[in-house]
Amino acid sequence: MDTVNDMEQRLWEYIDGFSSAAEKSIVETLIRENQQWRNLYQELLQVNSSLANMDLEQPSMRFTKNVMEEIAKFQIAPATKAYINNKVIFGIVAFFVLSIVGFLVYGMGQIDWTVTSQSQSPIGIDLSKVDYSKMFNNTVMNLFMMLNAVLGLMLLDHYFGKKRKQLYETA
Repeated sequence: MDTVNDMEQRLWEYIDGFSSAAEKSIVETLIRENQQWRNLYQELLQVNSSLANMDLEQPSMRFTKNVMEEIAKFQIAPATKAYINNKVIFGIVAFFVLSIVGFLVYGMGQIDWTVTSQSQSPIGIDLSKVDYSKMFNNTVMNLFMMLNAVLGLMLLDHYFGKKRKQLYETA
C-alpha cells in the first residue's frame, strides 16, 4: 500500500495538473475506490482553494528605501584597518623585492663581460660576422625573462593603482 507521503505527492500532481494521462486515470480510480485516497483528496482540495483565495501581503512602496536609510545611519568601519596587519604586507613586499633583486643579480652574474668587439664598421658592429645563434643563449633568455617579470609586475602595480584610485574616488 502507498505511504501517506506518496499518496499526497501523487494527489498534488493530479490537482496541479502535472501528472500524465495514465497517472491521472490511476489516481481517479484510486479516489473513486479508496476511502483514504478520497479523504486526503478532499483535504488537499480545501488547502488548494484556501491558498488560491489567500491575499499575500506586499511590502510598502518605500520598503527598500526605508531599509537603506536605516543602514545608512550606522557608521561603517574601514575594512582594511580592522583585519590587515601591516607587518604581513611589508613581509610580502620584502619577499617580492628580494626576489626581483635576486633575479637581477643572478642575471647580471650570467653575463660574460669580457667579450669585446673589434669591428671596423662605422656603427661599431660588423653585421656580416655576427653569429646569431649566440644571441639566443641561456644568458640572454634569462635576462629577457627577468625583464619581462619586472615589467609585468610594474604593469600590475599600475593597473591596481588605477583601480584603487577609482574605488576611492567613487566612495
